[in-house]
Amino acid sequence: MKKLKITVFFALIIMFLAACGGGNDGANSGDSSSGEGSGYNLIEEGKLNFASSGEFKPFSYMEDGEMVGYDVAVANAIAEKLGLEAVPNKSKFAGIVTGVKQGRHDIAVASHTITEDRLKEVDFSEPYYYSGPVIYTRPGSDIQSADDLDGKEISVSRGSTYVEMAQEYTDNIPQVDSDVVALQSLAKGHHDAVITDAITGSTAIENGLEIEAKEQLGVSKQAVGVAKDNDKLLKDINQALKELKESGKLAELSKEYIGADITQEPDNASE
Repeated sequence: MKKLKITVFFALIIMFLAACGGGNDGANSGDSSSGEGSGYNLIEEGKLNFASSGEFKPFSYMEDGEMVGYDVAVANAIAEKLGLEAVPNKSKFAGIVTGVKQGRHDIAVASHTITEDRLKEVDFSEPYYYSGPVIYTRPGSDIQSADDLDGKEISVSRGSTYVEMAQEYTDNIPQVDSDVVALQSLAKGHHDAVITDAITGSTAIENGLEIEAKEQLGVSKQAVGVAKDNDKLLKDINQALKELKESGKLAELSKEYIGADITQEPDNASE
């Protein structure tokens, strides 16, 4: 009887230790747990509320009442890696970083370029894709390069890094809610030029907008925005992105929505 009691006692200790050590580490490959007890500072336990604009095709846009696109697919893949339920939050681009900072969203997966100003507000993950700003005009425009932009009317999306770029050339900068709106307005005869992402512009051309690309102004790094007090979440997102890159899943999603692999850093990449 005494031997039996000792055996049961040690069995209970083993069960207790197993329970204590069985928590979710957050970024385990193939993890499908709820994410509860992960140590993340989340709006809702077990859920990852991510913000995208829903107005930035092919990165985030509305289709049959749902937000889809490359950014959305990446957010869903990250949530799955972390064992969390992905919850999309459609938000105006200009307010997304502030929304993450103030706790209205857990993260931003919205094609944000890493900049010094944004780094004052939130932390950023490793880049999940690389692109760059391009000058777009209507066919027949006398604007051929950045040298021709002085004093012109350049439309850009509100809250984007393109605002500062346009300010290098002019004070006449109409700001709109999305890059797609700016390009559509350009095609209809408004503005002299638009500065926006190369992929967004090429997608608009493929969809029938009569605009032309003139000059690329650099290469940018796009990353996930995370509140500054959420270090473990940032660490596990970076691990998730690493695994998604190594497995080829990130490149697969890029090819599905963009038509090319934009996940690899170009030799001349810069912030």
